[in-house]
Amino acid sequence: MFTELCNNIFNQSINDYHKTDNVDTPIQNPYEQSIEYYLYLKNWIDTVQWHFEDIIRDPNIDPVEAVKFKRRIDKSNQDRTDLVELIDSYFLDKYKDVKPLADATINTESPAWAIDRLSILALKIYHMRQEAVRPDASAEHKAACEKKLNVLLEQQKDLSTAIERLLNDIEAGRKYMKVYKQMKMYNDPALNPVLYEKK
Repeated sequence: MFTELCNNIFNQSINDYHKTDNVDTPIQNPYEQSIEYYLYLKNWIDTVQWHFEDIIRDPNIDPVEAVKFKRRIDKSNQDRTDLVELIDSYFLDKYKDVKPLADATINTESPAWAIDRLSILALKIYHMRQEAVRPDASAEHKAACEKKLNVLLEQQKDLSTAIERLLNDIEAGRKYMKVYKQMKMYNDPALNPVLYEKK
């Protein structure tokens, strides 16, 4: 199953990152150019950004450092979006010869955006599991996190099932893919008024 591949690679990426637990650790993607390579890269970006988001919420962070991290988060968001669109291109190519049935419908999101959510879910599960066994946490904290972890694991199972069904439906022609580029405006100097009015 494709989602089993995704979840295994996401866990691999998360575990690799936490060997150093440092946002400046260079990625060492173990895969050659392939869908596996892009899935690993996708989750690595998500994992680093997860930790950016933790760092920037430090109430004592130096404002200059906070701005630097905000810029890095912006770049990470753009990289993430670009990569999701690249993964969707993989699916578009994979299913390019499928003729949709006359009554085929479109899904609310593309396969890669659903996989994006699966990647974030893997991170939530990893960190909630850490909280559920944190040595300095209270029994109440651990119990509450264990309950949340069980919900996240159920959500991962349900989302994986839904993605598999979507891919099967696309392959069988019951659904068709239509990908809209995100067209983010804030990073584009021609579309963000704060940027183009400075020219």
